[in-house]
Amino acid sequence: MTTLNGRRRLHLFDLDGTLIRGSAAAVEISRQLGLSKEIDALEQEFLLRGLTPDEFAVRAHALWSKLTPEQVTAAFDGAPWLVGIREVWAEIRAEGSHCAVISLSPDFFVERLLAWGVDAAHGSRWPSVPFTESIHRPGILDASAKVRIAGELCARFGVEAGDCVAYGDSMSDAELFAIVPETVAVNADHHLVDLARHRYTGGDLREAYALVRKNAA
Repeated sequence: MTTLNGRRRLHLFDLDGTLIRGSAAAVEISRQLGLSKEIDALEQEFLLRGLTPDEFAVRAHALWSKLTPEQVTAAFDGAPWLVGIREVWAEIRAEGSHCAVISLSPDFFVERLLAWGVDAAHGSRWPSVPFTESIHRPGILDASAKVRIAGELCARFGVEAGDCVAYGDSMSDAELFAIVPETVAVNADHHLVDLARHRYTGGDLREAYALVRKNAA
């Protein structure tokens, strides 16, 4: 069982690069609009030149001015998801534990995962698609917001930070990995791999989840 000393656990999943292997919500949305080169340049500024998440959102919003709900659906459905996501979440919930996604990506994309069986899905607050409003910068999440939201989820589900498991792939997950005892680096860069208790490379979330089950057995 993945319960710890008979207590429920809270499994916290990143989205970009973790549940979506080798890609991100912004990349998949931009692909639908024929803007792959433009979003790649923006991603590089974010990763290498210190572009803040709220500025990234403002500039992505401008790129996606003609985005439609149908294109969001196509981006979501066509993303390279890990296999086994629904099965893992069903197993977690069946044993009385909980699972949640916390992502810097737009909430209109992240919240679609609620239909897959996750207990909670938190993304940056974006205006509804098609856009008629601008980005509200305070609603855009950053790495520290993941820690704050994790604390809120612990309170909601009645667990402690010590009962949590975090799954991530990049330095945006580092602050959360620092406060959670069970951590899984999923297809991660070398920065996060060095911070994680477990490491997984592959395309099946069930295999990453098995590392935690084995440790808790």
